[in-house]
Amino acid sequence: MSSDRRPTTRRSLPGGLLATLLTCLALLGTGAPARAEGTPAAGSVTTVVDALRTGPVYVDPAFAAAVTTAQQKELADRIAATGLPIKVVLLPLNKGDAFDGKSKSLAAVVNERLGQPQLILLTNDDYGSWLTGTEWPTDTHQTRDSAAAVGLLKELKDAGLAARVGRAIDLIGSGKGTEVYRAETDRMNREYSARPHNDGAAPGTSSGGSPTGPVLAGIAVLAVLVAAGGYLVVRRRRAPRHTAFSFPDAVFAADLAADEAGLRRQAAAEVLALGEAVDGADGATAPGLARALDAYDAAGRVLDGARGIPDLAGVLALAAEGRAALAAEPRLPLCFFDPRHGAAGGRTEWRPLGRRERVDIAVCADCDRALRTRRAPQVLAVRDQGRTVPYFEVPADRSLWAATGYGSLLSGPEDTLAARVGTGQFSRTRQRTADAED
Repeated sequence: MSSDRRPTTRRSLPGGLLATLLTCLALLGTGAPARAEGTPAAGSVTTVVDALRTGPVYVDPAFAAAVTTAQQKELADRIAATGLPIKVVLLPLNKGDAFDGKSKSLAAVVNERLGQPQLILLTNDDYGSWLTGTEWPTDTHQTRDSAAAVGLLKELKDAGLAARVGRAIDLIGSGKGTEVYRAETDRMNREYSARPHNDGAAPGTSSGGSPTGPVLAGIAVLAVLVAAGGYLVVRRRRAPRHTAFSFPDAVFAADLAADEAGLRRQAAAEVLALGEAVDGADGATAPGLARALDAYDAAGRVLDGARGIPDLAGVLALAAEGRAALAAEPRLPLCFFDPRHGAAGGRTEWRPLGRRERVDIAVCADCDRALRTRRAPQVLAVRDQGRTVPYFEVPADRSLWAATGYGSLLSGPEDTLAARVGTGQFSRTRQRTADAED
């Protein structure tokens, strides 16, 4: 592995990479539109909350084409007809904004600022295309399932955002959100089971060298999973069995609107921070320094060659691997389903329906909770040969990330993401993908 990238103890970061990272951060951080001082920005906390105090629907100007003024009035009328304290907030979310790019943070802030003892809130998800539902103090009106169900209904497959919000409001008002959600997941399970599948193929492979499972152009209704026998972080104590569920179209389609520039900025910052940590480490007290150096080197290489969100997520996974090496303590990799979820909180087993083997994976708390309640975790989706698929459905010989599950599927302590990048696997799989797309 080349040494031109590697910081050494008490030595500054390599000038070329440092300059590249700082330039990347500077360029990606520019371009915010100016506004008059003292004027609340569209989508700011104050703007959203003030609007909700006078009406039940807030739609950011960025969503004006998707939910027109007339449609907003119609949604307000439907909310009034339910007699429930429903509020709707639709606005773009980006890393570093007032809500840190998270729909959960948006919901929590709105609830706190409104100060209502009872509140039902419908918002777009982190990427702006689909819905999440939250209710306080408890989910009495099945808000969560109502929001999830609209992403599964066949009649809403090509519907706009306003129609989806309207149906969610109706389901909340009827109290049938859970019933509809379960009926739709059962339907999707039956439809998936009725189609041919490849038995015995490992994640990321297929007998014909192409992604497994049925895929429709631009959407994916793939991976009906059955997971069993949960494991906690180190001791892998037994946990309740997981039941079957389906990944809805929405889980994958949401990624089409993901903020690649924001993720690139985050990845650059992670590599820079890891480099500084390595630079300040003492080899005498940090036995994992050599591995951290490898991870830093590999993360820089992947960042330099990253072609999109999957590679940038790989940079995050490599940076986490480097931090774990410096800490010299066992740490789980980032979440298998999507490294952007952050560090895993435990391990569990899952297997896609139609396959024989179960695979031990690291999952974040949200994904683990989704599995246990028969919900679909939000999965990193990728475009592969013109189709949208979960990243782990790409053949392993064309994706380092599918082959390793961003660290979850590594074979042992000596098998690391950094080592695989160092032996050229990242470059080779990228080339195979390019050849397959030609």
